[in-house]
Amino acid sequence: MAECRYYRVADHLFAVSADEKLFARMTNYEPFLVPQDEVKDKPLVFRLNVMPEQWQPVGLVPVFTDSSDDDMPRIEVSRINGSDWFFAVAPLKNAPVACHLHALSDFSQAWLYMSDPDSLFAINNAAMLLYAFATAPLGTLEMHAAVVVRNQLGYLFLGKSGTGKSTHASLWQKAFPEAWLLNDDNPVIRLLSRTGADGSTVQYVRVYGSPWSGKTPCYKNLSAPVGAVVKLSQAPHNEARRLRLPEAYAYMLSSASGLKIEPAMMDALYSTISRMLAVMPVFHLDCLPDTEAASVCAQAVTPPMCAD
Repeated sequence: MAECRYYRVADHLFAVSADEKLFARMTNYEPFLVPQDEVKDKPLVFRLNVMPEQWQPVGLVPVFTDSSDDDMPRIEVSRINGSDWFFAVAPLKNAPVACHLHALSDFSQAWLYMSDPDSLFAINNAAMLLYAFATAPLGTLEMHAAVVVRNQLGYLFLGKSGTGKSTHASLWQKAFPEAWLLNDDNPVIRLLSRTGADGSTVQYVRVYGSPWSGKTPCYKNLSAPVGAVVKLSQAPHNEARRLRLPEAYAYMLSSASGLKIEPAMMDALYSTISRMLAVMPVFHLDCLPDTEAASVCAQAVTPPMCAD
């Protein structure tokens, strides 16, 4: 029997309608579950409907296939009559398609057709795609990164798959007992505003946990102000430096999820990243897989403690 559940990630609300048996598998979403009586008429960023039968659209025009990494999903992007979007998603570059996703042009509603009716891969990837696309105009970025929190500030580690993001995050936890993992693969960051002590408006960036965390189960409905972003590169030494804006922008864009063939979404990503970089530092770390790398990184990116 189908039912509808609501989730809030980084203060954005979305709904999933599916067979109740599928929800039993979606334990990674439970920390983000919102009781239905709290939703009422609040706006949703998207509604995802999991369909019981397959469907083949008419007027399908292939646009683009993203299969850049062998160990990452393959996503085939098409348009339906030049309006709606249609995605075919496979778990690996050369694997068979696991699901199809039909979305309205603004991604506010979508229908998921799964080869396996119990596929957690399919529901996770559909929700991640929709979340990234629907929230892009809202000062929000879904990032490919690992995040640790130390002294109430979040630090994001960027890099291609295999660079060592998870390893470096674990090294921070070894080097600093007070540090903890917020998310290991797909955190969300938002550009927010608050009122300063003098009454002026101050912008800042906050990082949030999500239901999506790659190979490491880490589904925390928690958040922290961003202390810094760090692009990692493997090297025979440990050395950190702050990046200039053009370099920082390039790394942020490459790590942000989005439909980058769509001009309006690229404009939204550009605007959000540019505004974030005005208030958030980005560093590059050449590093070894050792605790000294964590110490070198922390010394470069964390603000000095005030003397008593």
